[in-house]
Amino acid sequence: NRLGILIVRHLKRLERVILGYLEVCDGPEEEARLGILETLQCIIEHAWPRMACRLPVLLEALLKMIWDVHTDQGSTPELVKATLLQGATECLILLDRCCEGQVKVLLEGVYSSCEENCVRECIRKVQENT
Repeated sequence: NRLGILIVRHLKRLERVILGYLEVCDGPEEEARLGILETLQCIIEHAWPRMACRLPVLLEALLKMIWDVHTDQGSTPELVKATLLQGATECLILLDRCCEGQVKVLLEGVYSSCEENCVRECIRKVQENT
């Protein structure tokens, strides 16, 4: 928050860190993933002019995390899973807003080919958000 738009100076390094945290489950409470989703939301809000060029990488990472959370058979409580899915959905909505609807277009094919209700619900929320 303190850096504001100046965060763009560090986006390349931050992107690697964010992707790393989104990929790895960190135990039942998922504190690291929840924290990185909050950080990503803040980054998108402040550095929105630079998000379009990072859209493919971030979209893929968020969708992969949604799938991983959905298919996780570990000891993660359902409330934590729901919070993770909500955070990822909020990030996708923010990305869509700053990329002028590109996320909705890209998610259309995913929605039509996906049979998992949980994943479809996240995508539906993004598509319905204006």
